[in-house]
Amino acid sequence: MPLRRGSAAPGDYAVAVPAPVCLIVNPAAGGGRSGRLASGVERALRGHGLALRREDTRDLEHAGSLATAAARAGETVVALGGDGLIGAIADRLRERPGALLGVLPGGRGNDLARVLGIPEDPIAACATIAHGVPAAMDLGAVIDAESGEHGRAFVGIASAGFDSDASRIANEAPAWLGGLAYAYAALRALIAWKPAHFEIQLDSLGERRRFTGYSVGAANSRAYGGGMRAAPHAMLDDGLLDVLVLEQVSKLAFVTLILSRVFKGTHVKHPRVHVFRAAEVAISADRPFTMYADGDPIGELPVRVRAVSAAISVLVPPTAATDPPFAAPPPPPVGRAETDAGDRGPADARATRG
Repeated sequence: MPLRRGSAAPGDYAVAVPAPVCLIVNPAAGGGRSGRLASGVERALRGHGLALRREDTRDLEHAGSLATAAARAGETVVALGGDGLIGAIADRLRERPGALLGVLPGGRGNDLARVLGIPEDPIAACATIAHGVPAAMDLGAVIDAESGEHGRAFVGIASAGFDSDASRIANEAPAWLGGLAYAYAALRALIAWKPAHFEIQLDSLGERRRFTGYSVGAANSRAYGGGMRAAPHAMLDDGLLDVLVLEQVSKLAFVTLILSRVFKGTHVKHPRVHVFRAAEVAISADRPFTMYADGDPIGELPVRVRAVSAAISVLVPPTAATDPPFAAPPPPPVGRAETDAGDRGPADARATRG
């Protein structure tokens, strides 16, 4: 479980006690699902022996401020909401060394939780907050290509082009569609879609590549859009982005050979789908596009997207997932109430509160 260290004289044993939790809730996430489940989540966390306080967000900026204050107070920051909430909180926590993030799925997509192997039921997922282990996780960050101004970081996949239209439609879709909103939005966007011309540059001195097609994505994680495994081989701790390019295909081929296969990740075998790996990618297009990440607008093309290595620590289940998203295994869970302070390694230090 997330731990903090009690006071101890040099050479004495430090007492490991549960760190207090700040539960940050987006009550509107998932069509109000998070708000309805929040009280049950509070009870479940307390049932695991965790002290906690709850804060409801007004917007993403407010969520970031709450997370900063909680991390400063030495609390484990737990997000109950969608990937947008998690991304906004992660953006702030990367500025707080030693901060620890917990993820409870409460939105429509819940893609980061799915990739991390966290249970879909937020009540069941509370066990990961209580008994999980910290893992260092990369983030992606968007930088304005013209001004150089740094934008918000993200946890999932940043994409533009066809995905810009689909993301806008998904955000306007009725709440009752749930996770189907993203597939619905893709089909709606396809009706009016016209191919765009893109240019990408991998890393700062890399070759420029031009293509005509649908979208460019910069993937920190593997999935977006409620389970679409757009980057099935992306790793959360390799310091790289999987850069996805979908060249022009017919709309029929898009539906039958791309969209129908993306939930299994087998679309990457199509000859018009290209995957590159880079620490940074510059993206531009022949017409304006808003880049979306974690379900929210995050920048306007042209942009540069950069991998931020080991930017935050996130709680993951103590048992490795069948398809682990980390190259390095997480540290073993702490099984004793007393731990020799002199034997703590880097992973224990991340999980320890002073």
